[in-house]
Amino acid sequence: MLIVVADDDASQRIFTSTVLKRLGHTPLEAEDGDVALKLIQDSKAPILVCDLKMPGLDGHQLTQQVRALDLGYYVHIVMVTGRDQGADRRLALEAGVDDFMQKPLDAAVLTVRIKAAARLVQHEEALSERNRILNEAKERIEADLHAAADAQRRLLPDPRIEIQGCRFTSSFVPSTYVSGDMYGCFDLNHEAVGIYAVDVAGHGVHAALLSVAIGHLVSADFFANYALTPSGEHDPAALVRELNARFYSDEGSDYFTMFCGVLDQRTGTLTYCQAGAPSPFMIASDQGVTAIGDGGFPVALLPDLEYENGTVQFEPGATLVVYSDGATEAENADGTPFGEDRLMQLIAGVAKDDVAQVPKVVTEALTKWRSGDPLEDDLTVFTLERSSSK
Repeated sequence: MLIVVADDDASQRIFTSTVLKRLGHTPLEAEDGDVALKLIQDSKAPILVCDLKMPGLDGHQLTQQVRALDLGYYVHIVMVTGRDQGADRRLALEAGVDDFMQKPLDAAVLTVRIKAAARLVQHEEALSERNRILNEAKERIEADLHAAADAQRRLLPDPRIEIQGCRFTSSFVPSTYVSGDMYGCFDLNHEAVGIYAVDVAGHGVHAALLSVAIGHLVSADFFANYALTPSGEHDPAALVRELNARFYSDEGSDYFTMFCGVLDQRTGTLTYCQAGAPSPFMIASDQGVTAIGDGGFPVALLPDLEYENGTVQFEPGATLVVYSDGATEAENADGTPFGEDRLMQLIAGVAKDDVAQVPKVVTEALTKWRSGDPLEDDLTVFTLERSSSK
């Protein structure tokens, strides 16, 4: 290793350098603290052996200057002091000295001190290399997660679209890079509009993998094949049963909640199936804001479950608000959840002006509720406003 030897006594420098050479190190001699400081900056030597009393920068000042440098590595400093310099040693420790040797120098003591310092340097270099490898791995993982998040968002519909006289507006906020939430809105045979929302249990990459698998599977064609019967009836419960059969595993523990529905544009009837998801809100001018559905059972938790359809009239001018439980379960600093009642009141207030602003306003309200802290669960909010009849 490169070791800077700083001492204004030439004989002491030669003695120390000789011992260091025998140990296999390369000494860099400095006759005062100023030269020693420059040598450390230029050579990146990890060990400094310095005398306490030197012209220019003394041992205390040299130590302080070294500690103030932004070298990117640690310099081990061994200071040489006299027998009666106890008070100076305390000051040296405060300045950042790591070890001491007493004059007159002894070759055996110097050997032990340098070997100890060298082991620490080697250990720190090994840690530094491991940290470098870990940081590179972390950067690769983060890059992959960013790519995965981008791929996941591409599966989602545009935040603002119009389908068959219906205005669809959404907000999607993952709690981390990727989300366990997935949703879609489809034009079904130009006579109906299909919607679904999925919330996979858990968070992070594991939940996101399942949500992405569902997002790839549930295309407009897949939705229509299972939610529309050959006779033209609407049966979203059949779609949920199919997903339950596909994703249930005796050996697995993954499951998800789901809400899906089919809006018949001819009759204005919304046929829906609720599978453990929060009850959506229906906003109608004559009824205000009401919750629909009665809960249901999550998907892929048990085999051969029966799922049922429900119906509600969805008149022109009405709006359906679908949300994940990340909205109601978001807690403030006191641990109080936002709750369904508060969410309903917020939506009712926004709906008086422009229901299309509901996803944005809900997201902003939850951010404020949590004092700017990230959500602990994924958040999905979308509205389907029926602005005209077919």
